[in-house]
Amino acid sequence: MSEATELAERAGDRDPRIGLRAVAALRRLLEPLEAVQVRSARNQGWSWQEIAAELGVSRQAVHKKYGRR
Repeated sequence: MSEATELAERAGDRDPRIGLRAVAALRRLLEPLEAVQVRSARNQGWSWQEIAAELGVSRQAVHKKYGRR
């Protein structure tokens, strides 16, 4: 089983301490993956609005987070 799969299972644990730790670990795994995909989209000519729509956030939020990288 992959680390991400194990963490996803633990995120649903009845013990909040285990669940919250798993959620935090998943967030640490996802942040760099999101950055790679945003950079790829921008390199392919995507607008901030298109990226934001796919991520389910506002254009301003995605631009603020990745616009200066």
